[in-house]
Amino acid sequence: MSFWIWKRPILKAQQLKRLSEHKYSCASSSLLDPQLQKWWNWLVSICPLYIAPNLITIVGLIVNILTTLVLVSYSPDGMSPPPRWACFLCALGLFIYQSLDAIDGKQARRTNSSSPLGELFDHGCDSLSTIFVALSACISCQLGHYPAWLFFQCFCAIVLFYCAHWQTYVSGTLRFGKIDVTEAQMTIIGIHMISAIFGPEIWLTKIPIVALPRNYIILIGITLGYLVNAINFSKMFLVGGSGKNGSTCAGTSVLSPSAPLAFLVIPSIMIACKSTQGIFINHPGLYIVAFGLVAAKITNKLVIAHMTKSEIDRLDWSLVGPGLLILNQYFDCIFPEIWLLWFTLFWAAADLYFYCQGVCYDICGHLKIDLFRIPYPPKSSTASQNTNKHGDQNGGSAASASNHQRKPVGSKRH
Repeated sequence: MSFWIWKRPILKAQQLKRLSEHKYSCASSSLLDPQLQKWWNWLVSICPLYIAPNLITIVGLIVNILTTLVLVSYSPDGMSPPPRWACFLCALGLFIYQSLDAIDGKQARRTNSSSPLGELFDHGCDSLSTIFVALSACISCQLGHYPAWLFFQCFCAIVLFYCAHWQTYVSGTLRFGKIDVTEAQMTIIGIHMISAIFGPEIWLTKIPIVALPRNYIILIGITLGYLVNAINFSKMFLVGGSGKNGSTCAGTSVLSPSAPLAFLVIPSIMIACKSTQGIFINHPGLYIVAFGLVAAKITNKLVIAHMTKSEIDRLDWSLVGPGLLILNQYFDCIFPEIWLLWFTLFWAAADLYFYCQGVCYDICGHLKIDLFRIPYPPKSSTASQNTNKHGDQNGGSAASASNHQRKPVGSKRH
């Protein structure tokens, strides 16, 4: 049975040509990345050479999502304290995802299977992981008791991830500071471990003297981190883009990516604030995941626009769900809002899946590589006959795209 379900072309021939010429560029000054290199190098050294880098990435994402869904199932409102073991499981799932996300690029170089598809696939998985990582942290420290803060924290994470790729679309280089993704992930792992050891209720106890709940420490710390990232992002508009006359790498306005983001964020705020049925307060987990999937779709399109040096679309089919929720509120809620929220979730999930599958199908066909398989053993003079023998079955050698640079060790490392 064919892996591909959706075979209608999504990328144009010119986009595929530019994609094949794309070179990954990243600048990072992370404090923790150098400290973790020894662990990552050992981990990739025990990884079998026949395992494809994209398979490593997707396995990590699945582990992260499943462990988060276990946590959400025990506390869908963010107020019910989840079991301590669920918090530990979530910490373990995030650590596994972080580790596997860090070695996919290393595995690509070991197996001589680097390609632009690897970079795109990794960014796509990260766009999904961001939703679940942010939501799990909020549930673990019981932010459901403060719905406005929960909304703010989750949507800030989603928006800033989009802005990181907005900045890349403008400058052509993905930039990370001293305190960035790795540091944030380790902080969230720490939050889960504290909840696992002392119980999630620890975050609701008040700090002596200041008489504020302990989760306010997390709120203040993460908010300051968001503020620093927002300031660094805003500097982009002063410097200008890498294109002609300060435009983006695609030659478009540096403000062009703002439209899809606005069509996501503004409706999400309006729907939550104007809901007479408490759609966000009563179902924060479902709300965040549904709108997060929409965000993942527009972020993926932004990544593709950068890698193919093409103009970004301002509207997207994934926005149908939020649009229906707004129309329903305008007509005094003809349908129960929870029905439309579930529709938004399933519609966004299906739209994202078929879009990503179609893009991967286009790229695999163009580069003549497989998504989750590579020749084994790696391309070498002694294995050339085996590589040729299996070339037809694998859709061509993944090593044929080795002249294209894959992200070294995930979307946040180099």
